[in-house]
Amino acid sequence: MLDVRRLHLLRDLARLGTIAAVAGMHRYTPSAVSQQLATLEREAGTPLLERTGRRVTLTPAGRVLAEHAEAVLAALEEAGSAVAAVARGLSGPLRIGAYPTAVRALLPATLAALGRRHPGLELRVDELDPALVPAALRERRLDVGLLHDYDAVPVRPDPALDTTPLLDETVYLAVPAADGPPPGEDPVRASRDRPWILGSPGTLCHTVAVELGRRAGYAPRARHHADDFATVVALVAAGLGVAIVPELAIEHPPAGARLLPLPTRRRTRIAYRKGAADHPAVAAFTAEIRTAVAARPAPLH
Repeated sequence: MLDVRRLHLLRDLARLGTIAAVAGMHRYTPSAVSQQLATLEREAGTPLLERTGRRVTLTPAGRVLAEHAEAVLAALEEAGSAVAAVARGLSGPLRIGAYPTAVRALLPATLAALGRRHPGLELRVDELDPALVPAALRERRLDVGLLHDYDAVPVRPDPALDTTPLLDETVYLAVPAADGPPPGEDPVRASRDRPWILGSPGTLCHTVAVELGRRAGYAPRARHHADDFATVVALVAAGLGVAIVPELAIEHPPAGARLLPLPTRRRTRIAYRKGAADHPAVAAFTAEIRTAVAARPAPLH
């Protein structure tokens, strides 16, 4: 009989590529991971790993078993959801991960409604960069999370997760109110010679701004770096640069800033482990946050 916990380690090795990375993810020592995988090989009755010096790769049998491990883990998640569905009432922790603008704009109403309808739920929120949400879901530190990407910079889906669309937003170029481009001109192209306020290097917001500039034929000249959109728009209003700002980030820009719509969209999805879509707590969260999205003010124009 194959041990599920060891299948989990093999699945993560196929994804992460090194035993050290798997050990760090599970808070094991590399030696402990190697021992567990060696035991899994004995259970499978065939070599699953090939070792060349310090490198470890999966054998053909190892790759096949890793693919099946994904299905096994999803089936177990689905079984847990089915059991929870026949229980009376929702109770226990529901751990939610979301990016800062969603925490501010969507979660207060969502959590208040969930608390009224399901007082037995222990609602816990972690404010996370969307890039960190998939790992937190896989490691069971979260039960549900919000991910986003931009159509200009799509993010590859995680095979361990399922997602469902939640929100599709307009993306704006924020410019000083007294210093915007002429009507009808592409705002990004017209900002070639302006200073930019970019997100921290490595963030999706930074990548999107750089990509939009590249499409307009130049590299945006970063004058400032900031990740909080309220700060970004305040800097724009002070005449210190231009910046990319998604609709959800700010509903009422300061008088000194203008928001010029771009054809780019930001897309938010609700994410959970494969097999968890029908878990009553996940389904309740999905329903309430959709209600919160529907109740938002009309988009900026």
